[in-house]
Amino acid sequence: MEHIGNLEKRLWSSADVLRSTSNFASNEYFMPVMGLIFLRHACSRYLKVRNEILPTLPSRGGVVRDLTKADFSSRSAIFLRPEAQFDYLVSLPEDQSPSTAVIHAMETIEEDYESLAGLLPKQEYTELDDDALRQVLRIFNDPALQKADGDVFGRIYEYFLTQFADQKAHDNGEFFTPISIVETIVNIIEPKRGKIIDPACGSGGMFVQSAHFVEAMKASPNDELTFYGMEKNPTTLRLAKMNLAVHGLDGDIQKAISYYEDPHKDQGPFDYVMANPPFNVDEIDAEKMKDDPRLEFGLPGVNKGGKVSNGNYVWMSFFHAYLSPRGRAGIVMSSQASSAGGQEAKVREAMVKSGDIDIMCAIRGNFFYTRTVPCEIWFMDKGKPEHLRDKVLMLDARNVFRKVTRKIFDFSPEQMKNLTSIVWLYRGQEDRFAGLVQEYLATARDEAQAADFAALEAAFDAAQAYLGKHTDTAEMQAGLAKLKTDAAAFVSASVALAVPAGDVAALTQVQAAMQPVADQAKALIKEIDHLAKLAQKAQEAAVAGGEKAAEGKKLLAVIASARVPLTGDPDVQLSVTGTLKRARYFEGQAEWLLSRFPDGTLRDVEGLVKLVGQEELAANDYSLTPGRYVGVAPEVEDEGFDFDETIKDIHLEIDVLNAEAVELAETIAKNFEELIV
Repeated sequence: MEHIGNLEKRLWSSADVLRSTSNFASNEYFMPVMGLIFLRHACSRYLKVRNEILPTLPSRGGVVRDLTKADFSSRSAIFLRPEAQFDYLVSLPEDQSPSTAVIHAMETIEEDYESLAGLLPKQEYTELDDDALRQVLRIFNDPALQKADGDVFGRIYEYFLTQFADQKAHDNGEFFTPISIVETIVNIIEPKRGKIIDPACGSGGMFVQSAHFVEAMKASPNDELTFYGMEKNPTTLRLAKMNLAVHGLDGDIQKAISYYEDPHKDQGPFDYVMANPPFNVDEIDAEKMKDDPRLEFGLPGVNKGGKVSNGNYVWMSFFHAYLSPRGRAGIVMSSQASSAGGQEAKVREAMVKSGDIDIMCAIRGNFFYTRTVPCEIWFMDKGKPEHLRDKVLMLDARNVFRKVTRKIFDFSPEQMKNLTSIVWLYRGQEDRFAGLVQEYLATARDEAQAADFAALEAAFDAAQAYLGKHTDTAEMQAGLAKLKTDAAAFVSASVALAVPAGDVAALTQVQAAMQPVADQAKALIKEIDHLAKLAQKAQEAAVAGGEKAAEGKKLLAVIASARVPLTGDPDVQLSVTGTLKRARYFEGQAEWLLSRFPDGTLRDVEGLVKLVGQEELAANDYSLTPGRYVGVAPEVEDEGFDFDETIKDIHLEIDVLNAEAVELAETIAKNFEELIV
């Protein structure tokens, strides 16, 4: 997901092709594009699962039986006939019509999966020029999209919705739920087995992430979970069904306006409610819903026009009513709702007094893909143990985030785990907390012990031997000697690291022993980076003295390969610098947890978490805004930030870019002259 911005830009170029080669209006490109995303994603999952299934298939007389739909249904994927597979469509012979082939692919899927009958786009492709469709198919054969997993379908859906300038849904308070928020909800309510309902299901992301949670337990989502959804928008309803299908999931999603209709009332109560309903809707007809049994806490404020002034607490009442006696809910809601006044405050008070409000989690702005609004996640639990029924866990996660792009933030996998581990402590699951700390420390140890400096040192030796002929490299020579000494000390210290199983007290001792090694890793990273810059300057000096650049550039490229940044891509082989960064990173995650919860039990942490009782809630008008209780987090100085070094790096980068710009301008001018001649 970190690279999805570049992927989306490439995919958007497909819309440019459609715009220029079809008769579609601007709001009609959406479904044919999403149909191709569906085929691409379905094929990626099919191929992944097929490769897992083939070695397990029985054979008779040396003949392996054919694959069946049942093989894929149990593994959260759909079966595709050969003519419905994306590789077939991309490599279609020139004398065959791609639109006819795509339509046939959609028809075969609908024939094999009754739940998709009439839903997949088909006739839209007849409007496309064959050459244009071939080009779009090639665009959608992007390797990044082939590897994409998770709810990428919903994320790209939102991107195209935004790019097509269909702002109506967003203006009504409807947003695609960011994947990290959905995962946080899933991690906390833990939908292991039972019935899930999402009365505002959008493209079905809550169902997809719940399925992933069950898959991680090595179980079949279709065996353990039953999905029920409601969605009022017909196009979004189609996408939700397509999203479930592409993940091999069965679900009952009905077209309905949830304020006035309850198509799944005979299926309740539900074990889990997960939703991101429209925020702050103010045109709900109070008369139509005054006798709705889901409004067990009563209607919130009704204005003179007979409309509910704000629908937030209508939703909250519905969600509470859907839950079984031991049911859990996770709901994304506007930050305004947790301290709203008037009749909404009375509804909130009644909900708090029920004892079923479990956890409140505040999320900073810029998490939503198309809006900068902050939000809060409300968690309910009707099966809370008695000693917690009069308490609410206030969790302020506004200072926990990472930047994906300049405009978009999310949680890293470790940040999600850390927040979830606080909930484990709240629920008395100290062993899970200790297990996570141990996992971090073991990963940090493994990364530290994997650091191999031999190739890097050889690269610097070669660079020094070459560049020393042309310029003074005394500083680089001294730095390399220091690096070799420090690297040997780091390797020796790493070998001595051990992470035995134990309680938090024992793990704290392990972390204390590991911290100096993490500090050594940080110092080594700076030494490597500094030497690389010295080699770059020496090369520039050599070139300025009349030397050819080619040999030095080769040496610098070898050095650069050791400066691979921290990455979560398992396909990327990390360099020594990347390994050092990961060792330091995972030790830092363990330190983050242990410094806040040193005894491995829940405690109040300023600016992060506080367990609040009914008396304190009553004194604050039953406000459920976490920041009102946890206080302000102390400012943490970023020890890793070097202002002077950063400014030098920026200036160095500008110099390089300026030099490249001059070189490029000269090349363009030369090419232009040749064209004229």
